[in-house]
Amino acid sequence: MVVEILPLLVWPIIASLVIAGIHAYLGLHVVERGVIFVDLSLAQIASLGATLALLVPAFGGDPHSPAVYWMSLGFTLIGAAIFSLIKGHEARIPQEAIIGITYAVASAAVIVAMSKSTGESEHLRDMLVGNILSVQPDEIIKTGLLYVVIGVFHYVFRKQFLLISTAPQSATAQGMAVRFWDFLFYASFGVVVTRSVAIAGVLLVFCYLIVPSVGAMLFAESIGPRLAIGWVMGVVVSMLGMYFSVEFDLPTGATIVCTFGTVLAAMAVARVLMPKRRAQPV
Repeated sequence: MVVEILPLLVWPIIASLVIAGIHAYLGLHVVERGVIFVDLSLAQIASLGATLALLVPAFGGDPHSPAVYWMSLGFTLIGAAIFSLIKGHEARIPQEAIIGITYAVASAAVIVAMSKSTGESEHLRDMLVGNILSVQPDEIIKTGLLYVVIGVFHYVFRKQFLLISTAPQSATAQGMAVRFWDFLFYASFGVVVTRSVAIAGVLLVFCYLIVPSVGAMLFAESIGPRLAIGWVMGVVVSMLGMYFSVEFDLPTGATIVCTFGTVLAAMAVARVLMPKRRAQPV
């Protein structure tokens, strides 16, 4: 049965490799910064931009048109600019509070906008869980090339991004333009989120970002091992979720999300049991 299903999963598996690769790295920054829901918020802002674009008659109502993507990206960059201006350790209002409010308002705005459109429930479902099984090869290639550019950008400026994520006070003391670098981080992050949401949906993109990073933190302290664990977890769990989806005729995105949660819980239990096993005499 696995052999029969595998040909159907080749391109979705490649898509999961591409998405997991960049999101596992960005997830490390998000977890270190303590802005766990920034991905959900930016993804929902991207969805709002795409939803409003669908309501513009000149755009033809095609969710895959370039106009919809660029409007979605424009909204995301506006959100990135807002988040970069709000630093949790400097402002009276916590950054996570602003992120949460933004998510709630953007979600409500999407629902209001879709109430004026046909196919409301289907569009909302696609935004939440996507349909990664239907991804096309040309879409994966374009996405992969875009993520390579983002990856090179982050590699070149890795010292600045890592310092601000892990030690923001030190970055400020060294005279770094923290808000400027924050904007570059959130803007590049927003570009990735906008593209990923179009393929995998809001909830699955959130899982790709946060769950592998949290799972890696259970077993590793340094960046390198965390990245390795996150990448392996993202790919393996995606393949398992896709297999369960096809084998049992379940919604793909939602099935992968549930698989992520199950595997993370199993990893947490394993981590708790590990010290006890080490303490036993040989």
